[in-house]
Amino acid sequence: MIPNFQSQKFRFWSFVSMVLLVFVHGYNLQNRYMQPWTMPWEPLTPTSFTEYFLANGIFRFRIPMLFIISGYLYALSDYKPYKERTTKRLRTLLLPYLIWSAVGFGITWLFELVPYTNALIRESHIVQIDDNRMLLHDYKWYEALVRWLLVPVPYQLWFIRVLLIYNIAYPAIRWCVTNRIAKWFFFTIVIFLWINTAGFLLVEGEGLLFFSLGVWIQKTDFNIETPKRWLNPKVWACLLVVLAAVKTWIAFRLPPLLGNFTGLALTLLHKCTIISGLIAAWFGCNGIVRWCMSRSWFVWLSAFSFIIYALHAPLVAFAIDGVFAITNQLPFYRILDFVLLPVAVIILTIIIGFIIRSIAPKLYSLLTGGRGLQ
Repeated sequence: MIPNFQSQKFRFWSFVSMVLLVFVHGYNLQNRYMQPWTMPWEPLTPTSFTEYFLANGIFRFRIPMLFIISGYLYALSDYKPYKERTTKRLRTLLLPYLIWSAVGFGITWLFELVPYTNALIRESHIVQIDDNRMLLHDYKWYEALVRWLLVPVPYQLWFIRVLLIYNIAYPAIRWCVTNRIAKWFFFTIVIFLWINTAGFLLVEGEGLLFFSLGVWIQKTDFNIETPKRWLNPKVWACLLVVLAAVKTWIAFRLPPLLGNFTGLALTLLHKCTIISGLIAAWFGCNGIVRWCMSRSWFVWLSAFSFIIYALHAPLVAFAIDGVFAITNQLPFYRILDFVLLPVAVIILTIIIGFIIRSIAPKLYSLLTGGRGLQ
């Protein structure tokens, strides 16, 4: 049984992580392909510093947070038969994954028929398959099938795909993290994969590490409410800000000086930023969690976490250049768009979710895997 406040924290951070995800995907610097080692290759300005500092620094703990929560909650249900749990996950993860991947593919395909949105899709490079094929209309049938099943146009769906794999592999993961000897070998391997941002087949390092960590926390009764001295959230929050700032400065300033070494420095700083963000957020924001979860409007909004996740991309990415064309005469238009476009997309997705939930609750349940019905 999850204590009430702990349950509230899980719901709060699931919602906040989805909101932050929209802002990360609304990142609008010239080089929009964000990896730990991404270098902006543009001048350092207040706008470019702020966007990189937030989107590729402070906010990057959000997906690891979701994986930890998922692993912890899944480990709580060990009393249920494996077949029953796996069958349920096929309904609550695989089915929404296939539906939303198809929806994203279909909407993008239709947008390609309109000259204006066709140009936006080309400029985003999101569905580009090689130097000559920039649109879904250029795909061969088997490439379209792979895009639907494994590389969705709504690129954020990778989270659901790997989470399903980890749920299916849960008995093995549980044994690896609880066995006295195996856990050392297991965590050594997954930490190595995580640091190297590496993966193989359908397994990647970041999700596996943090999902497994969530399982380990639950199985060892690790105290997630009262931090130990070395988990002081104020210290880790300061470290988070410093690490994200240093990483941002290096990303803009060091490439001409140190070449490939800069990528390694950025990657290590990125990983340390994630750990700092996780500790600072989970242990240091209890007051914010209590305030928000005591407000009925916030609890109502938090029910739409999944619909925000499923609907926001690639919409937000397609819209960036279109919004630029409208706002580029305004001062500081890029930072304004970085804030206002994600807010607009979040509001739009909530409105769409509310309408579907109100007039077709069964459809909404199908689309969300039964999430957010109240």
